[in-house]
This record gives sequence, structure tokens and C-alpha cells, in this order.
Amino acid sequence: MGIFTRFRDIISSNINAMLDKAEDPEKLIRLMIREMEDTLVELKASCAGVMADAKKIQRQMDEARLRASDWESKAELAVSKGRDDLGREALIEKRRLTDRADGLEKELSENNVLVSQYHDDIRQLEDKLGSAREKQRLLVKRHIHAARKMKAQEEIRRMNGSEAILKFEELENRIERMEAEAELVNYGIKTTLDAEFENLSVDDDIEKELRSLKSILTKKEDKRQANTEA
Repeated sequence: MGIFTRFRDIISSNINAMLDKAEDPEKLIRLMIREMEDTLVELKASCAGVMADAKKIQRQMDEARLRASDWESKAELAVSKGRDDLGREALIEKRRLTDRADGLEKELSENNVLVSQYHDDIRQLEDKLGSAREKQRLLVKRHIHAARKMKAQEEIRRMNGSEAILKFEELENRIERMEAEAELVNYGIKTTLDAEFENLSVDDDIEKELRSLKSILTKKEDKRQANTEA
């Protein structure tokens, strides 16, 4: 495929449409970028060749015009010396060189047009290449996000599995059992100070109950003795 055919195919292509239809968009965009880069190198090389030719043509044209001017001076000299024959020959050589210079000027003009076209083509291809590279960057970014999302989903599915749930339940049961055991460590055990104050309270109650009982018994005894004496 010729360079210009490849260039036109690339420029006229719709990258988004091609990527939408591709089975592997990332691979396709890599191939497209490589093709664009290769074509760009060839375009620049061809343009450089045409520019070099233009410089060569310019140099030949300037030389031809300079020599034509020189032959015109010689023709004038010959005529001034009465040598019309030499003057005629000089003018013929001048015309030959002038015609050559005119032809070279036309060729130079055509080359300059071609160089301008190359510059336009290169600029278009560079724009297309920049767009493709940006598309590649976005595709890579999307691929990374998709891979991370897939990994996260797989982790969620794994955590939702029965084995994972059983492990969590087992861990939860162990923690609850440890909490219960911690609560039972001091269950029913009071500090010495608390026990002493509680004993004091118990002693007071017992003393009160004992005095009450003694009072009842005393009253009963006094009543019994009073009945006996009567």
C-alpha cells in the first residue's frame, strides 16, 4: 500500500466507530498508532526529500540566471566591439540559460506546492495521532478501573460465600464467649471493703431483731408473773 493511500485511509477513518466494533479495542488502537507513526515517519522523509530537491532547484535556477546575465554582458561587449557574430552567439546562450531558469522556476513552484501539501498532511496526521494517543490513554485508564472493579466484585463474592460467613460467625461466637467469661471472672466476688460494710449493715439488723425479740420475751415473762401472783 502506497504512503498516500495509507495516509488517506488513516485520515478518513473514524477511530471511535472502529474501536466500538473491535473485539480488542486496546490492541486495535496500538496497531493504529503504530501505523500512524510509521506513516508519519515516511511522510516526513518524503517531505524532507522534496525540500532538498527544492533547494537544489533553487540553486540551479539562481546559477542559470546568473550565467544568463553574464552572457548578456558578453553580448553587449561583442556588439560594442563590432563583433555582431559573437554578440549573436552570446544572446543565443543567454536565451538558452533564461529558458532553463524559467523551467527551473516552474519546477520550484510545483515543489513548493508539494512541500506545502506535505506539511498539511503531516499536520493532519499528527492531529490524528494525538487523538489516537489520547484515546489509548483513556482506554488504558478504563481498563485499569475495570480490572480494579472486577477484583473488588470478586472479593465481595468471595466474602459473601458460606465459608467466609461461617468464619465470621465463628469469630463472633468466640468474642461473645470471651466477653461472657470476662463478666464471670468477678461475678459473686466483692472487695474486702465492700464486704466489711455489708457485714456492719447485717450486724445492725441482727442487733435490732435481737433487741426486739428480747423485749417481746420480757413482756411475756412479766405478764406471766403478774398472772401467777394474782
